Amino acid sequence: MHTENRLKPNQSLAIRNKKKSTNKCKSFFRYLRDKKVLFFMLIPGLAVMLVNSYMPMFGIVLAFKNLDNYGNIFGGKWIWFDNFKYLFGSSQAYYITRNTLLYNIVFILIGSTIAVILAIALSEILNRKLAKFYQSVFFLPYFLSWVVVSYLVFSILSSDMGALNNLLKSLGLEPINWYVSPKFWPGILISVNTWKWTGYDCVIYLAAIVGIDKSYYEAAAVDGASRFQQIRKVTIPMLVPLVIILTLMKIGRIFYTDMGLFYTVPRNMGILYKATSTIDTYVYRALSQTGDLGMAAAAGFYQAVLGFILVMTFNTIVRRIDKESALF
Repeated sequence: MHTENRLKPNQSLAIRNKKKSTNKCKSFFRYLRDKKVLFFMLIPGLAVMLVNSYMPMFGIVLAFKNLDNYGNIFGGKWIWFDNFKYLFGSSQAYYITRNTLLYNIVFILIGSTIAVILAIALSEILNRKLAKFYQSVFFLPYFLSWVVVSYLVFSILSSDMGALNNLLKSLGLEPINWYVSPKFWPGILISVNTWKWTGYDCVIYLAAIVGIDKSYYEAAAVDGASRFQQIRKVTIPMLVPLVIILTLMKIGRIFYTDMGLFYTVPRNMGILYKATSTIDTYVYRALSQTGDLGMAAAAGFYQAVLGFILVMTFNTIVRRIDKESALF
């Protein structure tokens, strides 16, 4: 009789589990050895992520300390939630959170909708050279820096020589001083962001459309479906998983905003703060103008926590609706 058969059931189970664990460990090291070139290629990316994403996490302690500009990150006096009390006790906490959230929701809805429509339209152009030309035109704004974009916007909105005010004058209307009128800036920022980023998203969706199996369209055509019906019944359903994934990724950064858009384009005009200030611009101004590291860190921590909660919430909702479309 084998030794394992003479052991108690619990001992036998423990031995089998130990053997399985040993085999898994050996399999892992064998896989590591076989794929060593790929793992070596992974090292630079991991190093960048470690330096840029994980090491700065130690700075979270600043949100709970009273620290001057010359203090050590692990020094200073612990004041715990005083920075948060000051942040939420001011009127700024409300409107920077409101602006950050609402702007990003509108950016996601409008940007995704227009990008999908443009991608479908480009895929329907039979002349490939013309389609490539339009694709390049839509994609070009993505390569422009926000400094260049800010000067383009200024050339349009300038109170003296701006193209838009010249047009208003030619129509017999009064010119508008755009840079001291907060009520116009939500529309301006949404338009500028859509113009700059839609081409990038459009290319992603267009690549997905090109990858759809042509047999689906052939089968739909055989069944008598028109071109519009093929788009509605084949193209759009095939794009839905990609739209969900990209939307979830954007939701992950829904409490982060582009500094170039909200700081450079409005030219940091104080009178526009209630319409253009977000959590990111608030943190930057807290550091550059007041030097308050604790307050800036508290705002950044608040931003990260809200973003994490939203990602987990929406990913859970998507998993319950369609498990295959969830991020994890």
